[in-house]
Amino acid sequence: MTFNRSVALTLLSLLALTGCENMPLSGQSSSAGTAAPASMITPLVEKRETLVATGYAVVSVQNHKNPAQQRLLAIRASKLDAYRSLTEQVYGQQLDATTTVADMTVMSDTFRAKVEGVIYGAVLVSIAPVGDDTYETTLSLDQHVVRDLRSLYLSQLAARRR
Repeated sequence: MTFNRSVALTLLSLLALTGCENMPLSGQSSSAGTAAPASMITPLVEKRETLVATGYAVVSVQNHKNPAQQRLLAIRASKLDAYRSLTEQVYGQQLDATTTVADMTVMSDTFRAKVEGVIYGAVLVSIAPVGDDTYETTLSLDQHVVRDLRSLYLSQLAARRR
């Protein structure tokens, strides 16, 4: 009885899988000549009308003796941090991780993150002090600009491959 049940399950599994087809990502066509539906590869980010990013910087760690200049540097640093956050949302992040194990013990664990891209059309929403020693900058980016940036990026990648 168990043998017949396992044979029946195997046959049902094979029958169910015969209608399946591998669907390639990133617009490559499959052997049947059809591409994956856009909804399957559309990132969650594209479902929002605008992207919003916030950056922070501490005033007291800025490399200047004049407190007013430290404040201006913190504002600039928080704005750059917000742009970095927008870039992460548009293009993603490249991560590099290394773990060294010896005698079944982790000896070192290192992570490096890299973000690269071009952002234009970002709207400055606010720059505001947070607490006594920090500035916060918020930027937003319209979804139409995000699509333009991604298509520009993909065309540049395609040109590099030629």
